[in-house]
Amino acid sequence: MTITEVSRKYDLSQDTLRYYERIGLIPSVNRNKSGIRDYTEEDCRWIEFIKCMRSAGLPIEILIEYVSLFQQGDETIETRKELLIEQRKLLIEKMEEMKKTIERLDYKIERYEQTIAPKEKELKRTDN
Repeated sequence: MTITEVSRKYDLSQDTLRYYERIGLIPSVNRNKSGIRDYTEEDCRWIEFIKCMRSAGLPIEILIEYVSLFQQGDETIETRKELLIEQRKLLIEKMEEMKKTIERLDYKIERYEQTIAPKEKELKRTDN
């Protein structure tokens, strides 16, 4: 796949794809005879993984470390696993914080609705 096709498929700009490759976030992409990037299925799986992790809020530095460890081979499996476990733990903590924030927002919205509802009833009575 060309960079244009990959850009469309994953809704990432071509500049972002080049940047991810340049900083080692995705392994180097092969090029065809004309020097144009030729993304393989494996490259696309990396892009999908990185996009998913980034949308969850994982820092680029952590993902670069993960990719680097992956490229070092099977002797880093345990380290990679621990890195992912730690990131999962942090995401769960973040989700709990977000859940508390949502609960607080729900409470505030409910309070406003309780304040507004009597006023709306009063307006309806005076409109008749």
